[in-house]
Amino acid sequence: MSEATKNRGLLAWIDARFPFSKLWIEHAAGYYAPKNFNFWYYFGSLAIFVLVLQLVTGIWLTMYYKPDAELAFASIQYIMRDVHWGWLIRYLHSTGASAFFIVIYLHMFRGLLYGSYRKPRELIWLIGMVIYAVLMAEAFFGYLLPWGQMSYWGAQVITSLFGAVPWVGDTLMIWIRGDYTISDVTLNRFFALHVAAMPLLLIALVVLHITALHEVGSNNPDGIEIKRHKNANGIPLDGVPFHPYYTIKDTVGLTVFLMVFAFVVFYAPGMLGLFLEPENFEPANPLSTPEHIAPVWYFTPFYSILRCIPDKLWGVVALASSIFVLFLLPWLDRGKVRSVRYRGLGFKIALALFVIALLVLGHLGGNPPSPGRNLVARICAVIYFGYFVFLWVYTFFGLEKTKPEPDRVTDGSAKWMQKLMRRLMQKWKQWRRLEETQREPM
Repeated sequence: MSEATKNRGLLAWIDARFPFSKLWIEHAAGYYAPKNFNFWYYFGSLAIFVLVLQLVTGIWLTMYYKPDAELAFASIQYIMRDVHWGWLIRYLHSTGASAFFIVIYLHMFRGLLYGSYRKPRELIWLIGMVIYAVLMAEAFFGYLLPWGQMSYWGAQVITSLFGAVPWVGDTLMIWIRGDYTISDVTLNRFFALHVAAMPLLLIALVVLHITALHEVGSNNPDGIEIKRHKNANGIPLDGVPFHPYYTIKDTVGLTVFLMVFAFVVFYAPGMLGLFLEPENFEPANPLSTPEHIAPVWYFTPFYSILRCIPDKLWGVVALASSIFVLFLLPWLDRGKVRSVRYRGLGFKIALALFVIALLVLGHLGGNPPSPGRNLVARICAVIYFGYFVFLWVYTFFGLEKTKPEPDRVTDGSAKWMQKLMRRLMQKWKQWRRLEETQREPM
């Protein structure tokens, strides 16, 4: 019996008990995606890769980590110094946390550029925003685990924010910590949430996100539906099978990403204090407060909004609102077209100011406060929230002058990518023909 015959028999045995081939066809080989995906469409697949990387490296780290206030910091040093390749696993995990937020932020920005949150993809956007919120919680819980100075005092500051909630603030703060202050009880609680509850929730949400995406279909840089034009077999004329076209293309993006990622891991794992703060290489000391307490870079824009408001309660409200308003985006944008390619000049300027304000807020949040920095932060916070107000007014009252939207998708891919894809497809078809020839009975 040939190897091909054995494989077909094994696949038939699996399909009789589990819909493997059906899932493969529906979500890969038979799922038609727009043919004009560009650079911005790498980051969804990269986010899935980084999630798997974090899960795998996290499992290995838990084999040696001690969730005990007396032993946690020492166990990290043991992993770094005595466990074979422990330093690499730890740096892959710590760098992976920042890489996760980088690709997620770029993935979200792609959605803003091309209107991927618009009808009929509102649910995809909402699930994605829940993933983002859970990811922030996951990162926060994991940030305490090294039990360094910045981990301890950062958790102390963030959990104290819940004390600003009227009437139930103090009770809520104690409930989250499990104690009156950050202690061994808090460390154990955060460890359980970081390694079990949040990862399981993330995996479930990612599955829902992809399922919802494949139900309505992917958006594209033109922001138009490829399902409008189909051939006699019901296949979109402007679509191509996700496999092998985009699995090959995503492999190219993954290769470039891994080159950059490996460079950071081996040569700059701390990234000048952005990924790993110098204060976190000192064991937590409840009696010694760091001169400047700031969260990791991916939290600093929202921390800057919190800090620039003098009143603690209103600062917490602004912090929560800065994230919650993103959930409302599908209903705030009433524009006639989706893609930035065909939107009005006002939208492009507003989006550019929004991104600049977010970057400035991130920079300010990582530096000590001062009157001048607080003023700039308030201006940027107004621009941040003003973007959503402007978007609603600009589109609801029909003030936007859009460009004509094409009836069919345009090919925005680079010529070199087209040439590469054609060559790869030719090689793949040759391999398939050779495989079919070998399967034929002699």
